Amino acid sequence: MSIKPLRVFLSVAKTGSFVAAARELELPPSSVSRYISSLEEELGQRLFYRHTRAVKLTEVGDYYFAEVREALTSLDLATEQVKGSLLTPQGNLNINAPVSFGRLHLSQLICQFQQRYPDINVELMLTDAYVDPVANGSDIVIRIGGFEDSSLNYQTIADEQFVLCAAPSYLETIKEHTKNLSQPKQLLDFNCLVYKGNNGRRNWFFRQEGKPAFECIEVTGNLCSNNADILVQAALAGQGIILFPRWLVFQYLATGELVTLLESWEGSERDTPQSIYALYPGNRMKSSKVLYFLEFMSEFFGHSDPYWGKRPQPTT
Repeated sequence: MSIKPLRVFLSVAKTGSFVAAARELELPPSSVSRYISSLEEELGQRLFYRHTRAVKLTEVGDYYFAEVREALTSLDLATEQVKGSLLTPQGNLNINAPVSFGRLHLSQLICQFQQRYPDINVELMLTDAYVDPVANGSDIVIRIGGFEDSSLNYQTIADEQFVLCAAPSYLETIKEHTKNLSQPKQLLDFNCLVYKGNNGRRNWFFRQEGKPAFECIEVTGNLCSNNADILVQAALAGQGIILFPRWLVFQYLATGELVTLLESWEGSERDTPQSIYALYPGNRMKSSKVLYFLEFMSEFFGHSDPYWGKRPQPTT
């Protein structure tokens, strides 16, 4: 059995379409169909359920997909090592990241990374859904918050720094009430714009500097959304107060469009400190393109002192 049909099989399984796989592989759709039919005939098993516009893996196909993906990944890594690409990294690098973080911070990073390493092709997928690097086939997954999977390798990009802030126009409308704002519980009297994720509305947590425990504040307001950018725009328009990571609002803080509140308190969306991580499966640790990207990312973001915390965003 040659490798080509297996790579075609992986592409069809990932894209869910013969046409999309053909586009990805730069092959005619008819060739993709022939590869899959020949593979199924050789195996004596049906790998896909075929529908009008899409295909779906059968139970056998799903098992075969996991095994073939792992085998080809190992083969690609071995080939990379033998060819000596530790000196000249090359190949495809699949990265998955949250939407807002990717939009604000990864586009420029990847552009500069590919200028330095032009033989690496990057596929960047943005989603706020939970992604398992192993099941998804990603080389690197950017995850914000925490994780418990000990089978994954990780690199900490930065600790999360949450900022409580609002636009000057909103603060002007409530200035009589904010003169003595010194406690998080006082936020119950204001319009707070709250993020709503898959597990419901997020509570806000605060702890005073030097104190170990966070205090939960169940704030309320007239707008909640599962899109952070919507809430930031509402805050900029003077609608209310937001609590978000500094990496999301640092540009507006720098221009004065948003102003920080309760600066002597540490905010969070959980009762424990959070971080930003780059996760990668154990077998990717040997890949030079992953190692080079992790090193470049650490250099770009500023190691443990990221640029969104204390200095302007770097320019090309």
